[in-house]
Amino acid sequence: MLAAYQAGIPCTIHVALGTDIVHMHPHVSGAALGEASMLDFRRLCTVVSQLAHGVWLNLGSAVVLPEVFLKAVSVVRNFGHDLDGLVSVTVDKHSQYRNRVNVRERPAAEGFELIGHHEIMLPLLHVAVMQGLAAGQRTVEQAQAA
Repeated sequence: MLAAYQAGIPCTIHVALGTDIVHMHPHVSGAALGEASMLDFRRLCTVVSQLAHGVWLNLGSAVVLPEVFLKAVSVVRNFGHDLDGLVSVTVDKHSQYRNRVNVRERPAAEGFELIGHHEIMLPLLHVAVMQGLAAGQRTVEQAQAA
């Protein structure tokens, strides 16, 4: 989170009250958690509103984040934002209903589901993206040279 903050990259937390052991501590404020989570949901909606022709990547969240993402997409579309060309990718070790439906199928123009262990899939995905970006850069340079 600190690295995201330092880089100016939005990072959000979507609390499901009662799901973490810290929620049982007597000094935890439900009001503060709820307010912070609502602010983060609005921040996420701002990010999602800019995803036309972009990519949403869901890494290993099988319940909460797929639901939050789908609701953010609904909010953004209801406010008139265009999400044409949105590509969504879900990466997990199993195919899960919410990942498949709420991330891959419902919100996106095109969706992908990558099944496998994260320690294998994430490095492979990183290499594939880097090679794709390098190939795209070569294409741009070739077009500029012509």
